[in-house]
Amino acid sequence: MEVMDAIRTNLAVREFRPEKVPPDVILKILEAGRLAHSSKNTQPWRFILVDDKEKLSLLSKTTPTGGHIANAAFAVALFTEKAKLPEVDGARAMEDMMLAAWSLGVGSCWVTNFDEERVKQILKVPKEWKLITVAPFGYPAKPARKGKKNRKKLEEIAYYNVYGNPISSIIS
Repeated sequence: MEVMDAIRTNLAVREFRPEKVPPDVILKILEAGRLAHSSKNTQPWRFILVDDKEKLSLLSKTTPTGGHIANAAFAVALFTEKAKLPEVDGARAMEDMMLAAWSLGVGSCWVTNFDEERVKQILKVPKEWKLITVAPFGYPAKPARKGKKNRKKLEEIAYYNVYGNPISSIIS
């Protein structure tokens, strides 16, 4: 799948089929995160792959919006260590993982609002690490509605050189 096709068609997936994702696919997803850009190339991210059903269930209970983590084939808990811009660097890595996953037929979604201390306890991570997210991954339970995103038109959000100058002016 081309990158723009992955970006155009990738939607949040919260329902997963029960089948496992093969290790080679999981490693490609993690590799995509490893290759992400980071501030001053510090690469502060730390990924914890979780496929243990009991741990997935426990993690799903650490946020009011992540019950679907329990039914994922696996999750990636993303932490940063000593990062100046932890959310930015972490988001870069996770977005690359999610796009790589989508290109391989694996769905995911961003989950927020975790009890960070509880997640750290479950995964036994150092207290100084910063939790960015625990993202579930798996094969979508339903056929994905590829390409059905509801987004504003580019002309509504992008300008050329200065605010108010329509982006469409670059083609004239």
